[in-house]
Amino acid sequence: MKIVSSFQAFPGISWWVAAVKADTILLDAGEYFQKMSYRNRYRITGSNNSILLSVPLVDGRNQRIPMGEVRIHNGERWQTQHWRSLVSVYKRAPFFDHYEDSLRPLFDATYSKLIDFDRESVLWVKRQLKLDMTIEETDTFINQYPSEVRDLRFGKTKLEYFPKYYQVFEDRIGFLPDMSILDLLFSEGPAAARLLSMGVLSI
Repeated sequence: MKIVSSFQAFPGISWWVAAVKADTILLDAGEYFQKMSYRNRYRITGSNNSILLSVPLVDGRNQRIPMGEVRIHNGERWQTQHWRSLVSVYKRAPFFDHYEDSLRPLFDATYSKLIDFDRESVLWVKRQLKLDMTIEETDTFINQYPSEVRDLRFGKTKLEYFPKYYQVFEDRIGFLPDMSILDLLFSEGPAAARLLSMGVLSI
């Protein structure tokens, strides 16, 4: 199966449920940036509710330019803030120590474009899950792909079923579905790939 997707930072569990079943993932750098989307944001659990971590952008979130041209505002210490949030939330998660050393460099490197950080986050997760799909990129926007290509870009795909797994603050705030893949990895470690293969999406 081939899927086409927006560039996203540490995509959510529903995205990876589709990804683990794919032979090829096509990341679309030609589509226009959309505010209030996961193109520059990812959601993790927190002690009181979920936490939305955002990558700040040059010219803000209201710009209408192709994803490949969206630049990160590195004047803000966003990577330090993101990393501190991850450590604060997940330092007691069962597998945080397992991934910490390999993940930290993503928050130490400097990225000029949003797709650079998004790409590295996806490639890092792919390595941790030991997946062998091909990841390609296009800078040409195509509104509608053939029916045999699953299109994840426009938010129509929803998570219909996913096995319940351990979350750090579930006893306090309840279970939060479809968090960033980081939540699943830090909680379940190597078992994450098996759990993703059990997930069911609706279209």
